[in-house]
Amino acid sequence: MIVISPLELADSPVAIAVRPSAAAVSRSAAFEGAPAGEIRNGSAGLDDGELLRIAQSLPRGSERRGEACELLVSRYRGLVRFCVQRYTRRSEPDDDLMQVGYVGLMKAINNFNPALGDSLAAYAQPTIIGEIKRHFRDKGWPVHIKRSARELVLEVREATGHLTQELGRAPGESDLVRYLGVSGGAVRDAQVAAMAFQASSLDAPVAGQPDGDRLAELLGEEDRRVEHMLTMQAVATHWRELPARERAILLLRFNGELTQSEIGRQLGISQMQVSRLLSHAFGYLRPRLLGLEPHTLEAAGQ
Repeated sequence: MIVISPLELADSPVAIAVRPSAAAVSRSAAFEGAPAGEIRNGSAGLDDGELLRIAQSLPRGSERRGEACELLVSRYRGLVRFCVQRYTRRSEPDDDLMQVGYVGLMKAINNFNPALGDSLAAYAQPTIIGEIKRHFRDKGWPVHIKRSARELVLEVREATGHLTQELGRAPGESDLVRYLGVSGGAVRDAQVAAMAFQASSLDAPVAGQPDGDRLAELLGEEDRRVEHMLTMQAVATHWRELPARERAILLLRFNGELTQSEIGRQLGISQMQVSRLLSHAFGYLRPRLLGLEPHTLEAAGQ
């Protein structure tokens, strides 16, 4: 896990600086030459509006700006934790989600316009949640899922929680369809896609198995008997199309497990004739079993 401090967040590419106003620059200039201890003491008593003006007016790398951002992050750490709580118990560690939440908080600090409202918390909460959702949508999938499906998975998950509280029960497919305004097929696709969000190890023990069976031991494997059965079924489809002598040779070769010489002695023909008739039978059956365009069959022995 990579831990990013609030000061690093303040100067990271994700923190988008707002163009400073002349009044804000003038107000903040008095703090620029002060020692670090005086800066901290002087900032601690400022309200959010003052700290926001400092953070939005001074250039990145400024000690005064970093101090203001750090104080704002410290004041709203509880808000980040509150936003993260609704996304716990998933595959992502809580500490990683807290770091994602701090990125969202820094975006809110840099973009908040006090002229449009006086509550940083009200502006920051949807920004933080949006950053967490974006993290899950873009970076939390162990397999590739198209973006529209990832977005719908999050919408279905959020709608499920909301409808569960509203209805007092788990919502059905029809409830989600009405709430989200999508088709039932889209809801089912999202539910299937959600299963790909958290991958399980094939070596993980299976819950409820007293012998501690691993998941890999319960998965199916290739059964060659099925392939043999399908091959024999295909052979049976064209069996009667073969001459009687070739059918007899095939039975003696593969059912009776006789050699070509033994077959020749039993049928009163040479081993070379047996080989030639087997080749002819194979040449007739092979393209038909493979679904290829069959060659014209020249009747043998007729």
